[in-house]
Order: sequence, then structure tokens, then C-alpha cells
Amino acid sequence: MPAPLFEQVRRKDGDLVLTGRGGYLDDIVLPDTLHAAVLRSPHPHATIRGIDTSAARARPGVRLVLTGREARDAVGIIPHFFDPALVGGRTADFRCLAVDTVVYEGEPVAAVVAGTVHAAQAALDAVVVDYEPLPFVLDADAALEPDAPTLFDGWDDNVLIRLPFAEGDAGAVLAAAEHVLDGEIRIGRYQTAPLETRGYLASWGPDDRLTFYASTQNPHPLRSHLAEILDVPESSVRVVATRLGGGFGHKFHGYPEESLVCLLARLVGAPVKWVESREECMLVGAREFVHRFAVAYDGDGRILALRDRILGNVGALGASGGWGMTFVAGMAFPGPYRIKDYDVESVAVVTHKPPWNGARGYGKESAALAIERIVDLVAAELALDPAVVRRRNFIPPEEFPYWTAAKHLDSGRYTAALDHVLDLAGYHELRREQARERAAGRLVGVGIGFELTPEGGDFSGALLRGFDTSTVRMDPTGRATVLTGVTSPGTGNETGIAQLVAAELGISPHDVSVVQGDTDLCPYGYGNFSSRSLTVGGAAAVLAARDVRDTLARAAAVLLETPPENLVFTGGRVHALDAPERALRMRDLAGAVFRRTIALPGLDDAQLESTRTYTPSNVHNIPDEQGRWSPYPSFPYSAHVTVVEIDPDTGVVTLRGYSGVHDCGTIVNPVLVESQFLGAIAMGIGGALWEELPYGADGRLRARTFKQYLMPRAPDLPWINTGHQVTPSPFALLGMKGSGESGTAGAVASVANAVNDALAPLGVRVHEMPLSAPRVLSAIREARR
Repeated sequence: MPAPLFEQVRRKDGDLVLTGRGGYLDDIVLPDTLHAAVLRSPHPHATIRGIDTSAARARPGVRLVLTGREARDAVGIIPHFFDPALVGGRTADFRCLAVDTVVYEGEPVAAVVAGTVHAAQAALDAVVVDYEPLPFVLDADAALEPDAPTLFDGWDDNVLIRLPFAEGDAGAVLAAAEHVLDGEIRIGRYQTAPLETRGYLASWGPDDRLTFYASTQNPHPLRSHLAEILDVPESSVRVVATRLGGGFGHKFHGYPEESLVCLLARLVGAPVKWVESREECMLVGAREFVHRFAVAYDGDGRILALRDRILGNVGALGASGGWGMTFVAGMAFPGPYRIKDYDVESVAVVTHKPPWNGARGYGKESAALAIERIVDLVAAELALDPAVVRRRNFIPPEEFPYWTAAKHLDSGRYTAALDHVLDLAGYHELRREQARERAAGRLVGVGIGFELTPEGGDFSGALLRGFDTSTVRMDPTGRATVLTGVTSPGTGNETGIAQLVAAELGISPHDVSVVQGDTDLCPYGYGNFSSRSLTVGGAAAVLAARDVRDTLARAAAVLLETPPENLVFTGGRVHALDAPERALRMRDLAGAVFRRTIALPGLDDAQLESTRTYTPSNVHNIPDEQGRWSPYPSFPYSAHVTVVEIDPDTGVVTLRGYSGVHDCGTIVNPVLVESQFLGAIAMGIGGALWEELPYGADGRLRARTFKQYLMPRAPDLPWINTGHQVTPSPFALLGMKGSGESGTAGAVASVANAVNDALAPLGVRVHEMPLSAPRVLSAIREARR
């Protein structure tokens, strides 16, 4: 692999972002733009008996008030991000505004368009909706009861889908095992809380062509779906994905406001903008799981069998793709461990909470929490060090590639990563110090967490694919432009793509421009999800750059009178390997291709441009003879150590130390990988200790601002020691694996293990996330009774 890939290149446009001049969706201003506001249901379940909009229409500045019944005749059904029916689940139809019934608090009921944001929002108060409240259910277990109210017509219960993952005979092993333990672990509903909320700006041209600016991660699939909803040719829709102030899955498409804003702009004949408020943002949830498990193990701590029954409370379902986290939560088992007998069923249950959308971790953090707590429980029962139990159960390096029921693991050195993080944390000294502090009566805990993170998923039948396309072109000055179907969620992946192309062409990354997110300019692609930007978009750009380099090499061979294989591309020059003084600047070589092709004998290639598609080789969508399949091609992983102290009088958990080691295969840009890892760890810590979207008995959300939704602040986090290990994937171009999600799951698991380790002398455990002060204090008081 070319050495320049390991250079720490400054982020493209980083100065613009750092100084607040980057420009986001709400910074786009079109002439005569109007503003939209959305009226949402205050009830978790109700019949809409009627809507009176007359007073709202009479408000100053109001241009339009639209109800669901009016919208029904003007715009179609929203296509699913990934329809559960494609994999045997149930499905339902969704529209941009509710027509007769609402099934969750916050469901859009009507919309107002006015000259200003404030005028539109004020007019919402004048819309009178006659609701008849209906019975509702918020808890997944309660939703499975025979007498529970069902959400959708034609459904006889609230099960969206049951997803089994099994190998061997876990039941028989559990029945015969000498050591068996069971338990329950819960992870609460929380979300990604991006700094920038969603927003959309729609403008119809005089040619009836729609331009749609969107804070979205998937512009091309969004364009396809908008064309279907609006019943227009896809060529009549241009989607421009603006710079994102955080995506994390929150900005997957499938929301009702996308088509709603387009419809409003068409009806008023002017551009219409809508920007999500923080309260509206908080309605989007994710990750609410219950794991009920049993594990069999021997006296040495080797896990013999595992059974887990997972319930995912996916909310009311919607066209967005969050429900798929229940699939990943089950598929991720049995993690990095060599367990041949396991039986996992993941059940997606609909309730009257708002629908899930995507969230970083995408169910993997739930699986890692369960698996890693199980390992620690086994260690505790046998009085073994948790690190020892992990080593005895890891899949050894020589067994890769390694099959499970739904994963074909590419490569891994799990023990090496664990040993690295233990050394980084000073683990053995931490244990000695913990013994001294416990003797003094302090509640200090040390927790290990390990995560396996499937990335780059490919799901045929939906616009959610694992391959992608990039174009590379060089202009007569020797500068290159990459146009790619992947997008950036604000992480700077365009810098990594530029590095990859620059390394192939022998030029500086500063001489490579990257264009993303504009469906009129970029080849059709699937955008940003599942840490795929460099592994597929960047890989496609590498292939295209090689094509361009081959053309340049043939031209240089003529001009320098040397065979193409004798040429070296480096430092913005091309020279003969055996005679470095025989050289051309890239700008002179590229200029010659444009100016002298065909006129000079032997100079026959006239185009310095190529478009290539890259498909990872480790995707197995067709089951093999044993029924195994694998929709994910790469499997990065990480190991974590957390140190906590608990105040016994308040239950407050203080983080005293944190270390993590990450392996994403070949690293293109160390700074970008490091920043992704740190951000994921912070997100995982937040979910483990503070972040929660609680609902009251009335079915209404209690956390509506950052005053109620507690996220980690800089003072809440310790210094995070990080390390990196490189184990290339044998199936990926350049050995790359994804690096955007790793850290979240390991953080949740290691914090949970650390807190429970701190509570161990009291004989209590807390298995419900977040491990908030009231929850921990309740456990401490229980121990004192």
C-alpha cells in the first residue's frame, strides 16, 4: 500500500467548519422563501374526528394550512427505507400527515406555511383538532399481551417480525451443563441528538423540476423515493445533501416531513423551508431493548452455550429504517467469542412510542452490552479475572475467516487487542489499587468491554446496498476531482477519499477535490450508513484513479520513451524508474493528453476520466449449504477498560479513567479514525450513564430539551487513552474496514461492567441502562436493607 495513506493530512474544509463558516441547511436562503411548521398529535393514540383550520388560515402571514385528508389526494405513500416485508415481517403504509388516526405522540397532523418561522409556529395554536383518545401501550412486554391494543389495521398482535439466529443445540447443552446462570439486561430508549437537527428546503422551478436541499445521509435513495411519492420522473428531482452537523443515523431518509415540505412548496408556488426543533428531534428514538438470557459454562470459564430472547421496542414503526436494529442486535451474537451452540431470537415489537430511526451502533451496542455482561457474570461466579475468561473464549486468529449463522468474519486478533488495552490502562496496577481502595470502603470498579462491529451492510431488495460508485477525472492542470455516491455525515471522509486518489496518482491530496451529495453531479450511490464511505466509496475511487493513472502512464511512456511499467508517479511528477531525471510534471503530462492526443503517434487515449463501482467480496446474501449468510463484509472491533467510582450517598458515577484500542484494518487517515473512535466512546458513555427518553403514564415524552436529556459534557469525561491495531481484511481493497461506529458498544459494555464491579462488594447488580444516579442509589439502598 502506498506510504502516503498513513500521513496525517489536514481535513479538507476543516478551517471553514472550525470557524463557523461551513454553511449548513439553515444557512441556505432562496428568494421568497416561506417557512413551514408542523402540528403534531399530543396523544399516543387517537381518532381524528375533525380539524378546523379556519382561524389559522386567517392569521397574519399565513399562506397555507394543510391537513392529512387534503394531502392524501396530492401526494403518495412514503416508501420504506427498508420494508420489513422484504424479510418476512409485517408492514404498513405511511403518509406525510395523519388522515384518520394517530398512533404516537408527535405524529404530524397538519402543516402551516407562513412568511416567517414565528408566524407559522404561532398559527399552529389556532388549528383545532377534535381527537377521540384511544387505548395505548408503551411497554414491549405489555404490547405482547393478548388484550393489548394493536397499532395497525389487519394486525392481530404487535409483533413486527421474529428474527432467529442459531447454531448447534443450545437447549441440550444448557440442560446438561454443570454451570448455568440466567438474567435480564435492559437498555433504555435514547437517540443520537445531533448538534444540527434535520431540515429541508424545497423549490419547484418553472419547468416543474424540484430542487430539494436536505440534511440527509442518503441523497440518491431519497431522490428515488421523492419521485415515487410525488409521481414525477426521477430526472425531475435534484437532491442536494448539505453539510451535516452530525448524522449518526438520525438523518436516514423516510421521514414524513421530506415529502410534506415538497408538497407545501408545490401548493404555495414558492420555496418552503422546515427545520426540526430540538423538541421534535427528541421524538426520534432508538435502542430500547430487553435481553433475557441463559448461559452454560464449564469450570474454566469456557462458555458452552448461550440462549437470548431479545425484545426491541421499535415504537410505532414508520418508513424510516430504525426497526432494522432488532435484526443487527440478534445477528451480532455471539460477538467475538467461539461459542458453537447458541440460540438467539430477536423480536421487533411495535408500541405507541414514536418510530425508531437509525442510531450509531445500530443494535450492536445492545448485543455487546448483553454479551459482555454475560462474560463478566461467568467470571464472577468462578472468581476468575474477566480478562482471563475473555481470552479463553475468543475466536483465535488462525480460525479466520470464521463463520457464524449470519456473519463471515474477515480477520481478527482479539487477544492482542485486549492485551494492548490492558497494558494501556495499566490494568494489573488498577486491580491492586482497587483492592486498597475497597479495603478503605470506597466503591471503585474496573470494567472491560469488547465489541465486534459488523460494517458496510448490503440488503438487496431495498436502496440500502453495500456497493458504491465513484468517478475520478483529471483536468489539464493535473488536478483531480472525485465525484462519489457516498456522503459525509460531517466527519471529513472527503479527506480520506482525497488521500486514496492522491496516492494512486502521485499527487498531493490538496490537488484532489471531492464532490458529494448532489444527485445532479454525482453517480448514483447509497450515501452514508454503516461506516462504508471509504471502504466502498473510497475503494471505487481507487479503482477509477488506477484507470486514469494507466492512461497517464501510456501517455508518459510515449513522451519519456520508456515502458509504462518503468514509470513512477510521485510528488506531482512522473519519472522513469531507472532515470529519475527523465520526468514530467503532472500538469505537463495531463496537458499533453488533452492537447496532443491523436496528433502525436502513440498518444491514443483522449480521456482522463473513469467511473468505477466497488463491491466488497465478503458479502454473502445467498445462504450456503448450511444456511449461513452474511450481509456485512467487514468486522472491525475494539477493546475497552473503564474505571469508575460511585458515591454511596448519592449514587453518582464518576469516570476516573478510560482506555480503548481499536482495529479497523488499514488506516487511511489516523486523525480521522482517532476522532471517530473518541466520538463513539463519548456517545457510548452517554448512553450507559445519562441519556434517556422517558415516557410518562400519559404516553408523552418527558425529555424535550437538553435540560431533561442529559448528554456527556467535556468535564464529565476523563482523558481517554487510545491505541490502534491494524489487522487488514483479506477481502477488502487495501484491507480497509469501517471505523465510524466502533467504540459505542464497547463503551456501553465497559462502563456497565465497571459500575457493577464497583457494586460487587455490596452484593447487588444494576442491569438497566442508563446507570443513572437514582438507579444506582436504589441498588445501594437495597443492599443496606
